[in-house]
Amino acid sequence: MLNNDMDLPVRGKDFYWKLFKSTFLISAFTIGGGFVIIPLLKAKYVDEYGWINDKETLDLVAIAQSMPGVVAVNAAIILGYRMGGIPGTLTALLATLLPPLVTLSLIASCYTMVVDNFYVNALLKGMQCGATALIVDVAVDLVKKQGKKKLLIPIAITAMTFIAAFFFDVNVMYLVLIDGIIGYTLLRDAKYN
Repeated sequence: MLNNDMDLPVRGKDFYWKLFKSTFLISAFTIGGGFVIIPLLKAKYVDEYGWINDKETLDLVAIAQSMPGVVAVNAAIILGYRMGGIPGTLTALLATLLPPLVTLSLIASCYTMVVDNFYVNALLKGMQCGATALIVDVAVDLVKKQGKKKLLIPIAITAMTFIAAFFFDVNVMYLVLIDGIIGYTLLRDAKYN
């Protein structure tokens, strides 16, 4: 059954609760930066729920990263709107904002005890290592999938971007802009699924 205002299915309370709960958990465990959201989105919305596919996940993250603001919040807004229109956007946005709001409020109230605590610092270092491993795992998986599809242009763009960032310390903003122009120029007529 479709809503007359949009081409979205009419969603019930169960859907919005599921969207809230899953987005809340993803936000609570997006530690170490916005890139950590990629494996979490894939695991929840692609693998578990089947709400979106791998390509949509990459597109969502690429758009979220290229917009001003926090990647997780941008991704939640896009996903929420994609899944449930304005109510979906508000649900996903609230679920994304609550975990850091609560965590930061608690930390701020006892900041001096937390900032110099050896155990807290060790815990955060361990979480950063885990986040790095998740990002590398997703990157390797995506490169394998592109290789299987024999998509040489996206693989070349990825490799050149890595080389420019890692070896030549090119500003990431320039790389995103250049990659967007290259992608549009070379891939606009191709159908990559």
